[in-house]
Amino acid sequence: MVMKATRQDAVPARRGPRPLPQHLAVAGVSWLSSPGAWRLWSGVSKSSKRPAAGPVPSPPPELESALAGVDPEAFAGALETEALLRLERLAIGIERYQSHPYRREGGEPPAIWRQGTTRLLDYSAGAAGTSRPPRRGRAASAAPVLVVPSLVNRAYVVDLEPQRSFMRFLAGAGYAPYLVDWDAPGEIERGFDLTDYIAGRLSAALDVVAARHARAKIHLVGYCMGGNLALALALRRAASLAGLVLLATPWDFHAERAEQAEALGALGELLAPAIAASGELSVDGIQSLFGVLDPLQVSRKFLAFGALDPGSAKAQAFVALEDWVNDGVPLAAAVAIECLGGWYGRNSPMRGEWRIGGRPVLPRDVSVPALVVLPDQDRIVPPASAAPLAAAIPGADSLRPEAGHIGMMVGGGAETKLWQPLLAWLRARA
Repeated sequence: MVMKATRQDAVPARRGPRPLPQHLAVAGVSWLSSPGAWRLWSGVSKSSKRPAAGPVPSPPPELESALAGVDPEAFAGALETEALLRLERLAIGIERYQSHPYRREGGEPPAIWRQGTTRLLDYSAGAAGTSRPPRRGRAASAAPVLVVPSLVNRAYVVDLEPQRSFMRFLAGAGYAPYLVDWDAPGEIERGFDLTDYIAGRLSAALDVVAARHARAKIHLVGYCMGGNLALALALRRAASLAGLVLLATPWDFHAERAEQAEALGALGELLAPAIAASGELSVDGIQSLFGVLDPLQVSRKFLAFGALDPGSAKAQAFVALEDWVNDGVPLAAAVAIECLGGWYGRNSPMRGEWRIGGRPVLPRDVSVPALVVLPDQDRIVPPASAAPLAAAIPGADSLRPEAGHIGMMVGGGAETKLWQPLLAWLRARA
């Protein structure tokens, strides 16, 4: 696969960060309301002689101490200036991202199987980037690894760039890696629930890999939501597996920020009729809902990006990753409703109430060697959410890389922090 930067005027403008109006509105309201909040707070400060206009929470003692003697109106003016500067810097960061010349280009490994919009990509074809299919004998001799990504993001996060490709790393290490590419739901998939995806499509993909490697069992690797799918499949197809790897897989959805998760679940149930009527939850809808968990996270990212040299390798790496973040896919209606209301709202996986084909998905029933990866800087799936899997799966090993949810897979230290330790685990169970 070849990636190159093209002329700025030859490529369309980007739409992200999605949904842009929401991110701009959140930043504007948060920052521009600071002067008013300060005036309200300073009205009840112990260092102020002005009476309070109404009940206002007491400020933290350390803040009040730090601002003792500060002129309230002068400080309000400074806050207004800072708020406007932040909005200006945010606009610069977003504009530089949208107009950046980098684009991900090139071919991809061959799809050896397709059912509906779901494909199976064969990375054993060439760690060096060739798209030619492998010779039958070579494919059959390498140990197979089936990688399962999330349903709400494009699969190529594990093959972001040639130098940042987990799939090509596995191929170069002598394995035969296969990647499930879910793509956006088509007419058939819009009627799917999680049982259809797991017991249907994912199980069928496993059959394809098993047929190509008749003498070898398969290592099953699930990333984020893909880990939930892989876990459920492992309980159904243990006889076909050599091991199970769960990368930053959420399980206890109320381990941290329980109130936010419950609010997300309640909002999902409130929107369930509209989601069901449309047949899917749109990409912008997904981004909007999950923006509730950390409303200013996107603004922080683009403030930092705006300070980078646009021509630097760091800036290009940001753009490559942000393009993937904004290149999401819709979620089938029944899946969206089940995940929002069941996983987030009722915490059904942790409570043992999540079922696939009528059968509860219970980590304690996993009977194959397992590795649970819990990146210690993960803000998307906090370690406390994934840790119950490591505790519940009998004999499971755990790995705690010093990285974030996405950084562990594509960051500068991904090979050292995750890929190599994971490879060592696979080889120890050959």
